[in-house]
Amino acid sequence: MNSIVIGSGFGGLAAALRLKAKGHKVTLVEKHQDLGGRARVFKRNGFTYDGGPTVITAPYLINELFELFKKDPKKYIELSPLNTWYQFVFEDNSKFNYSGNETEMKSQIEKINKEDVRGYEKLVSFTKKIFDKGFTELADVPFDKPFVMMKQLPALLKLKSYKSVYSLVSSYIKNEKLRRMLSMHPLLVGGNPFTTTSIYGLILYLEKKWGIHYSMGGTGNIVKGLEKLMTEVGIQIIKGHEVKKIISTGNKITGIELDDKTNIKADNVICNADPPAVYENMLNGNANKSILFRWKKRRMEYSMGLFVYYFGTKIKYENIEHHTIKFGNKYKEHLDDIFENKKLNDDISYYLHRPSASDKSMAPSGKDCFYVLVPVPNNQSKINWSTEGEKMKNLVINKMEKDLMPNLKKNIVEDFYLTPDYFENDLNTKYGSGFSIQPKFSQSAYFRFHNKSEIYDGLYFVGAGTHPGAGVPGVLSSAKVLDKIL
Repeated sequence: MNSIVIGSGFGGLAAALRLKAKGHKVTLVEKHQDLGGRARVFKRNGFTYDGGPTVITAPYLINELFELFKKDPKKYIELSPLNTWYQFVFEDNSKFNYSGNETEMKSQIEKINKEDVRGYEKLVSFTKKIFDKGFTELADVPFDKPFVMMKQLPALLKLKSYKSVYSLVSSYIKNEKLRRMLSMHPLLVGGNPFTTTSIYGLILYLEKKWGIHYSMGGTGNIVKGLEKLMTEVGIQIIKGHEVKKIISTGNKITGIELDDKTNIKADNVICNADPPAVYENMLNGNANKSILFRWKKRRMEYSMGLFVYYFGTKIKYENIEHHTIKFGNKYKEHLDDIFENKKLNDDISYYLHRPSASDKSMAPSGKDCFYVLVPVPNNQSKINWSTEGEKMKNLVINKMEKDLMPNLKKNIVEDFYLTPDYFENDLNTKYGSGFSIQPKFSQSAYFRFHNKSEIYDGLYFVGAGTHPGAGVPGVLSSAKVLDKIL
């Protein structure tokens, strides 16, 4: 069986390895000169910046890929658990250290609002039920038939999947600060806490089950470890060539055409690329003949865009934790502007990543390495990032200098930023969305783009836009779905 994987994000890497373990002849094609997709690495002047995912949960999903070939993951990668998972900084600059230590969690909650301790316990136990169903049972189940979805509906309704994550959290928690903190998880996978189905409340419990880890040397070292494994087991890797066309005879996929006009034959093509970009730009247009599929594609709502500012400082900011989440004054209004109104807002919330807090190898001696991620509207907004990028960078620096990092401006020695334009042009995502389609109930499981194409025989999808969704555990699980259907 000849299988080609397009794209080398975590979904593509996992798919290539799982197919190889089944005896397929596998070729992986990546348009960039380096593997990783959203998890690419940027090295500048002694600083190492992970391009994308930095929060590693459910590490067993990564370890499994090595174990498929009876290899010891520890010889390829080093995953280190973090004590403090996130430090939340609220609008009044009060702080909350979020971790797996339940005694500390409850004592901090009690200081904010005594009554919410019991609510928190009930919320955790309810998210365990969602996790048992949504992750343990369904994350690697193929949802390519309507009856599979119909069968699950009663259980999903019982788990209040019609509610949003924010609404679910609010039914247990009274204090607004705690509501924000405990409902922020959808933002990690491209969703608005006020509209994302409460099924995604399972992330809260998933973190508690396995903890949050950091890959020593950066997330890029996981990519490096998987690349080494792929080479050892005989997967052919083609870098620096873009797939321009997926070739088909009628609706049967027969191969691909590269940017240098090379044709490669295949029985199966697995896309770790954004499904709408694939259907719109790489195929013969047969998808447009299906009225139902055209309607499905047209009604899809896309995740927010991301503004990511990478910077190195000439001093160390020892008071900054590995992961910090800073809330702006307005929360719902800001999210409405991003997701609904598609406009920029000065009152930003942001996520600050400081890998050098755990790993000195990420920055030159005595210096510090960071990236700050700001949710922004996707490119449906028509924002001109060639002028707005610099303004956003200055806004972010000013906010961080005021909130967390004194004299930041004069301490930055190296920096660059990425906008939704990078996601649209370099990563080929529709509207430059950071996480493909939004994780709403009406876009979950059967209602997402299917792992096995609805239109073409021999075309499959892994990654953020298909089931079960974005985030490292999600895209790794999509390769397990592929395992079951191919």
